[in-house]
Amino acid sequence: MEAKQLKWVYLTILSLIWGSSFILIKKGLVGLTALQLGSLRLIFSALFLSLIGYKSIFLLTKSQWKYVALTAVFGTFVPAYLFALAETEIDSSTTAILNSLTPLNTLVLGMIAFGVPFKKNQFFGICIGLLGSVLLVFNGASNHPEQNYYYALLVVVASFCYATNVNLVKKYLPSVAPLSITTGNFLVLLTPAILLLYFSGFFELAKIPEVQTSMAYIAILGIVGTGIANILFFKLIQLSSPVFATSVTYLIPIVAFFWGLLDHEILTPIQFVGAFIILIGVYLSAKK
Repeated sequence: MEAKQLKWVYLTILSLIWGSSFILIKKGLVGLTALQLGSLRLIFSALFLSLIGYKSIFLLTKSQWKYVALTAVFGTFVPAYLFALAETEIDSSTTAILNSLTPLNTLVLGMIAFGVPFKKNQFFGICIGLLGSVLLVFNGASNHPEQNYYYALLVVVASFCYATNVNLVKKYLPSVAPLSITTGNFLVLLTPAILLLYFSGFFELAKIPEVQTSMAYIAILGIVGTGIANILFFKLIQLSSPVFATSVTYLIPIVAFFWGLLDHEILTPIQFVGAFIILIGVYLSAKK
């Protein structure tokens, strides 16, 4: 399959996986704190990737390891905790919507810090997608006045972290195997995640059935939603552009909304309009 077609396959798969991640976080928070959830997510991912990709880390050079460490911090470590903390106050659908700021931040950081060129249609596509996201956010806020939207700022910060990660990978690790990057990321993060989990008081609660059920949700999130998804995402970055790769965040809210419906979250007609606008934004940002 040609790269032009393959990138759309990766985009679709990632939107389904990551769109499902927010409901898994919501379920995980039933028995876990945000700190415990973020740590377990990283630990499950690290253990899984160690099994399938340990040999791949020997392909990394000494000079590449510093960028692998940086992408680990910005692309995985910080967002894992920020998203978990954000969903203690705002619902999964709203979190997914706010995550769609990532392509705009990727374009801005790419221009300012990485010297990445862009075309008008990409800028217009991102603005249109952002407009759809804003429409979804404000409509959601009007329907959920009990939510603390200050916590939405945590998702905005996480989107800047993702934007930094994408630009780092595209500029400094363009030819490195996605499995090597992903496995290296989580090996770097394994020790800090274990330490944070230990000091969170998790091991005193681990035998509680509610906690074990939440752990099962986070195991799925860590292995599929983080481990496997990151491999696919790094491959997508290499196949396309940073802006196209992060446009997956425009599709994620649509998937998250349907999961939200099953979990009794409200989807209004206005939000459907916003989702359609987002799709137009994805199409325009992907055109060359």
